[in-house]
Amino acid sequence: MKRRTVFRLGGAAMATAALPRFAIGQSTAATTLKFIPQESLTSLDPVWTTAAVTANHGYAVYDTLYAVNSKLQPQPQMAEGHSVSDDGRVYLIKLRQGLKFHDGEPVRAQDCAQSLKRWAARDTMGQSLASFVETWGVQDDRTIKISLKAPFPLLLDALAKPEENEAFMMPERVAKTDPMQQIKDAVGSGPFRFLADEFVPGNSAAYAKFEDYLPRQQPPDWASGGKVAYFKRVEWHVIPDSATAAAALQSGEVDWWERVQPDIVPLLKRNRNVRLGLTNPAGYLGILRFNHLNPPFNDVRIRRAVLVAVKQDDYMRAVAGNDPAAYKTCRAMFPCDTPFGTDFGSAAMPADLEAGKRLLSDAGYAGQRVVIINPTDNVAGPFGEVTYDLLRKLGMNVELQDMDWGTVVQRRASRKPVDVGGWSIFCSVWPCDAIYNPVMSAMLRGQGDKGWFGWFADDKIERLNTDFITATDQAARLKATDAIQQEAFAQVPTIPLGIFYIPTAYRADLRNMLESQAPFFWSVRRA
Repeated sequence: MKRRTVFRLGGAAMATAALPRFAIGQSTAATTLKFIPQESLTSLDPVWTTAAVTANHGYAVYDTLYAVNSKLQPQPQMAEGHSVSDDGRVYLIKLRQGLKFHDGEPVRAQDCAQSLKRWAARDTMGQSLASFVETWGVQDDRTIKISLKAPFPLLLDALAKPEENEAFMMPERVAKTDPMQQIKDAVGSGPFRFLADEFVPGNSAAYAKFEDYLPRQQPPDWASGGKVAYFKRVEWHVIPDSATAAAALQSGEVDWWERVQPDIVPLLKRNRNVRLGLTNPAGYLGILRFNHLNPPFNDVRIRRAVLVAVKQDDYMRAVAGNDPAAYKTCRAMFPCDTPFGTDFGSAAMPADLEAGKRLLSDAGYAGQRVVIINPTDNVAGPFGEVTYDLLRKLGMNVELQDMDWGTVVQRRASRKPVDVGGWSIFCSVWPCDAIYNPVMSAMLRGQGDKGWFGWFADDKIERLNTDFITATDQAARLKATDAIQQEAFAQVPTIPLGIFYIPTAYRADLRNMLESQAPFFWSVRRA
């Protein structure tokens, strides 16, 4: 099997003098936080893309009306509060007094209504909400008025949902951008301003504390609560080579490395100036995503052949190493150990290569070319390599195209056939807290052309999602999610690859690091 080359470091840390020169200097200033993101930032639009690195950028720059706490409960954020009409069809959401955008303009209800409309056109849960919305309106400059055709009990959950795509509030002029086009103006109202003149795509980004930001007067809890910025400046420095990143962290050239490869963990544990934590305590579900528009995976029989042959242990060991505490198999479409994470996939995923070969032959596979687009600078990179090896063993005509994650983000939007720049498969990861119910889970929805990359269409799953939305008790929700899983394992929109945990590492002099679903730059300070 082709494996990603991993630098194995032993003994003393590599001397900084041996490193290539970076324009990042020694991290001695108490006012600057220097951060190595998971990959390069290529898109600045957290509505247009589900890329986690863009969502992390969004959390710094933007704010939300509501946000979930660590118990996944919606909490007011930009909102002062809300009221609901007796028939459940009208929500009035009042903004906190004094909120401003980074250009000095006040945040108005008109900005928020237009932001919600644009977000709902792209986000999976937002699209479900939009189908219930009569108008995204306003009552006055501080009051958003959402009028519904019928009650949508999960409305606040939708506005507060964590991870990709978040309902970030933007100025009205920006939010009027076609949701199918990327915004060009990163003006938000969050705790940090994006410094556009310092942005070097693929290399670096910088943010400055927004002095007019008004934090809530509560302790921070995940993306909710008081977002107090202690650093005046945050710098992102892309260092794709793990050995170089590890050395930069140990020498103090950088303060925080978002995602650490498991091979590097023992080295960092030995350094008393470095601390380790988790990037997301909920963990990440690895997935294999098919392109449902073009051959060969527009044929469900061929998708089933791959499903039968996938062995989750191979994928998990490739990404998390041999530490059994670092991952777990989970043959379910919802994260295991969550309310809807029932193991429905045991029979459908026997990890039987020979059975997969028989199914492929029975389907009449005729050697159609399969292109895997694989991000070498992303945690999902090993998944592409394991998939390449698996499909070769199945007898498929497969090509692994390595590229950076930013290119994958752009390329996966293409619906063209593989011979003109399209794709057949990409692998990715989803934070478990972002896909714990069916309305949120883009990879399970059957929305076709309006859905997530791969464009899986399934009217039955969409009807079952409506059943989930309108359910009045947990038993009815479980009935809907069980039926969704049965249909998903039959139609194979996506293959679950298991759940794993990603270490993060930071300098020991940092305090108040939030263990949450994303790297948040508020709360943290230097001792």
